[in-house]
Amino acid sequence: MPEEEKRLSRHRTLKGFIRWMVIIASLIPLTVAVIHNFQISFFGVILGGNSYLYLLLMFYIPLVFLSFPYKKMGRMDEVPWYDFLLAILAFLSGLYFFIHSMDILSMGWEVEAPMPARISSFILLLLILEASRRTTGLIFTCVCLFFGSYPLFSQHMPGFLMGNAFSFWRTVSFHAMGDASIVGLPMTVVGNVLIGFMIFAIALQATGAGKFFLEIALAIFGSVRGGAAKVAIVSSALMGSVSGSVIANVLTTGSFTIPAMKKTGYPAYYAGAVEACASTGGVLMPPIMGATAFVMAQMLGVPYIAIIIAAAIPSVLYYIGLFFQVDCFAATHGLRGLPREECPSLKKALKEGWYYIISFAGLLYIALWMWREAQAPWIAIAVLFLLNLFKRESRINLKGFIQFVEDTGKFMAELTAILAAVGMIIGGLMVTGVAHSFAAEVVSFAGGNVTLLLVLGAVTSLILGMGLTITACYIFLALVMAPAVIAAGYHPLAVHLFIMYWGMISFITPPVAMGSFAAASLAGASFFKTGFQAMRLGLAIYFLPFFFVLNPALVCQGTLFEILYAFLTCAVGIALIASALGGYLIKLGNLKGIWIRSSIFSSGFLISMPEWRTDMIGFVLGGVTILIVALKKS
Repeated sequence: MPEEEKRLSRHRTLKGFIRWMVIIASLIPLTVAVIHNFQISFFGVILGGNSYLYLLLMFYIPLVFLSFPYKKMGRMDEVPWYDFLLAILAFLSGLYFFIHSMDILSMGWEVEAPMPARISSFILLLLILEASRRTTGLIFTCVCLFFGSYPLFSQHMPGFLMGNAFSFWRTVSFHAMGDASIVGLPMTVVGNVLIGFMIFAIALQATGAGKFFLEIALAIFGSVRGGAAKVAIVSSALMGSVSGSVIANVLTTGSFTIPAMKKTGYPAYYAGAVEACASTGGVLMPPIMGATAFVMAQMLGVPYIAIIIAAAIPSVLYYIGLFFQVDCFAATHGLRGLPREECPSLKKALKEGWYYIISFAGLLYIALWMWREAQAPWIAIAVLFLLNLFKRESRINLKGFIQFVEDTGKFMAELTAILAAVGMIIGGLMVTGVAHSFAAEVVSFAGGNVTLLLVLGAVTSLILGMGLTITACYIFLALVMAPAVIAAGYHPLAVHLFIMYWGMISFITPPVAMGSFAAASLAGASFFKTGFQAMRLGLAIYFLPFFFVLNPALVCQGTLFEILYAFLTCAVGIALIASALGGYLIKLGNLKGIWIRSSIFSSGFLISMPEWRTDMIGFVLGGVTILIVALKKS
């Protein structure tokens, strides 16, 4: 592992007996998830409901204390005694609820629980909060604690923030044993669908998919103008679409693409910004897109394929803007591509990675056409490992498989801790009734002003995205903001994607900009210089959400003509905006003069807007400007 990647890694490096404990504790819930998703019975009993979710908590929460140190700068090669104690407490409290899962439902423990259940609830909640702090940070945990404890003081809050009040033990019991908190929607998504897709992404990386994606990108774009940056864009888009993590994407593909960009003449800060933007966009690119997309499908009550279809056009438009900006930079700075002999053959790359294509095709066929989302990733994983046996160069051996199991445990432990804590936000808002009153107040505050309502939603998403995970940010706003925007007449799917996009923007927007920070660290560049350059490169992500909310055709809600027209006009507009920012237009060359670039930018923005009148004005303005530039150059 490169030194910089070690520095950014948050996992302990475990050895000996402790490592085998983690591996076994990772393998058990993995096996149980397969059994549950395929509805396999043991002695006539099918594991389901809360018992299955408590079992996941029982194994994954302890793994957080074994794998993540108490402090970021803590010892990374040993587990202190207190973390062993916390892991044991987490296992025992989860085991208690697993054993009594039927009693919880049949005896109504959520409302009136015996004292052992109350104490176990309190311990489990504290451990989940500490696990979320270790994996995500103090700000996120404080937000979860605030909303989780909201029922204790909601009656003292002013105006629309006032809610139903509950006692301490009633609140604790609700969070631990109710069906709308830690074992509510987020954990249900984890157990029923998400776990399979996330482990499929880990399996792809374990079998060398990152190298395959990189070679495909190199074969197609490596030798063209500014090829190294274009390779970074394509490979990060491909890898991010399955990994679902911006930081993981930066660290995996960035360790190859950033040095390649610097080698071909890109400044370090620019190389880092390209990788940060490309990795951020990858999480918005179907087919997997990370945890948030699966939660979105559950909240909207639509099949996951609907999210995939809706997200396709916006993600392509985002990459069009990024691709054009990189091309303009390469053209204006005379940056060539990599030598052809250093780029792999496309035919050879496809020949060596054919089994990735087959496993992807199988995943999509089973999930989208056979409507078996829960089983699809597991079958795809089996196909991937089976076909991998025929490739000697990248064949995964016993040691590699054990590492794969350990990696799945650490990743799922982190995800479980985060989403279980997010459940406390949902529980606090729902049980007090504040979620509904907040939405009504937002509509009242906007006073029917559509623009103000959307801007308010965007700013709130951006601010929350800086302190919360994208999933936590999305769920919070889906409860308190989305109903208000939908009530104003906007398409629900477009509104939920709007929130997701604006929550993601914090990954490239200073002062937080975690994607830019990781990329700047790999590039050896200034964080703020990289972050502000990433904002410029990723400019399309700031206004695309407004466009697809105002025109649902951009999220494939409309006739075929409406969808094609919206896509083509928006693509042309974004290309012109990128050209204006880069100061270069294909076939015309450099764009000199502030008025020319401003005119091209304005025409692109008008063409991108979801209104045929602005399209006409934009095309006329852009056409006249291009004609004037062409006549001057002739």
